[in-house]
Amino acid sequence: AYYTLKAVDILGFIPANASDDLRKYMKLRRDVLKAYPYAKIASAELNYIEQTVAQMTSEKEKKKFIKDRERVMKEQFEKDLKNLTYTQGKILIKLIDRETGSTSYKLVKDLRGSLQAFFWQGIAKLFSANLKSEYNPEGEDKAIEQIVQSIEKGELQVRN
Repeated sequence: AYYTLKAVDILGFIPANASDDLRKYMKLRRDVLKAYPYAKIASAELNYIEQTVAQMTSEKEKKKFIKDRERVMKEQFEKDLKNLTYTQGKILIKLIDRETGSTSYKLVKDLRGSLQAFFWQGIAKLFSANLKSEYNPEGEDKAIEQIVQSIEKGELQVRN
């Protein structure tokens, strides 16, 4: 004999802080998805600059090339980057370190000099950021790393 039963929802125990944790994770995921493409672009641009500058002999030519690339990047991305939230900006700083192996401070210092690096670090500090932030995938940035790994595996799609 067969009996038809009413549908029943079965709910497991959900800890009180789970919804807060989920909300924080979803916000972090949104922020990483927003910042990640810019970190990839920064890494590609840095590689291009390094390869091109390595073939130049004149310091004047190198400085002009770097300034020209900075101008092009600024024209292309300044508006988008200004629309990042503070949190997305901090994540971008970390992801640039992840993608390039250098902190944003070191990159500015190497490409534009100590004075520019000092200036931009001061601006970053005004917004509670730090260009010297290092990426720590085993520690405080573990959740970011997991999200990036999901992006790189194709499990998460970046939509900008």
